[in-house]
Amino acid sequence: MPGINQRTAAVIDPILSTHARGYRNLDFIAGILFPRVSIPNRSMRVLKFGKEAFRMLNTRRAPGADKKRIQYGYASDPVSLVQDALEGVVPIEHQEEALSIPGIDLGSGAVDMVLDVVDLGLEYDCASLARDAANYDANHKLALTGTDRWTDPTSDPAGDVQAAREAIRRTIGRYPNVLTLGPDTANALKNHPKVKDQFKYTSKDSITVEMLASFFDVAKVVVGSAVYLPETAADTAMASDVWGQDAILAYVPQTGDNFMVPAYGYTYELRGYPQVETPYFERSNDSWIYPTKVERRPYLVGAEGGFLFQNAGAP
Repeated sequence: MPGINQRTAAVIDPILSTHARGYRNLDFIAGILFPRVSIPNRSMRVLKFGKEAFRMLNTRRAPGADKKRIQYGYASDPVSLVQDALEGVVPIEHQEEALSIPGIDLGSGAVDMVLDVVDLGLEYDCASLARDAANYDANHKLALTGTDRWTDPTSDPAGDVQAAREAIRRTIGRYPNVLTLGPDTANALKNHPKVKDQFKYTSKDSITVEMLASFFDVAKVVVGSAVYLPETAADTAMASDVWGQDAILAYVPQTGDNFMVPAYGYTYELRGYPQVETPYFERSNDSWIYPTKVERRPYLVGAEGGFLFQNAGAP
């Protein structure tokens, strides 16, 4: 890249930025519970939704009388975005080797690596929100213990989820459409005798997430397989599951980039991000540097549209 140096590093690279906006790590599920929506500026307020749409209002009006009014959503706290910034490094030796092999783009690879790291942080933040029992009222959470845990063959996962479905419907008027599972919870369900009995006459050798979706009568079941190590942990340490041993049932509208629709949660992302600045060459280590940053934050905007099962996959 001739002519690129540190003086031009603040210029946004349109090709790499476009690549960054389209890149998604398929191992992460935060975007399913907390869909990413673009907001135009940092002065927005979080849009939350009340129960006006579900109240039986007297809308009759006498001639000449004032009309009743109903407000669509309400603005609560200001959106407080956080910026994550990280630089990908490509040594010039690697770049020279790659240039001899058609189809290898280490620049995009460096950006992808950076996005994987910052998206893992987002995955952790979303899981922390979804798994925090303090975010739910008493009717929208259940701490499973003893033989009620889904790892016990005598437990009743279908009954638990059915009761949770009705709790959500009676609160927001819609059935939930997504069930997210930690890996241990997913494995417990796939090996649960009541689940296996439901599909004993199918040709499948093992229970799939599609079969679990049918079993629980939801549109989608997803497994959060991401793991993390604390920054200071030793390389030999075992990683922890981001989504733990819990399960979260939620209503998530399939409307695309629109935060005006009532939902369980959203990730507000500043329009135009992620941004990848023009890469620059650093002589001290003979490497190309790819600065990348995002500005976003997940919010639980309608916890009453969700239900938390704690320790569902615990032994």
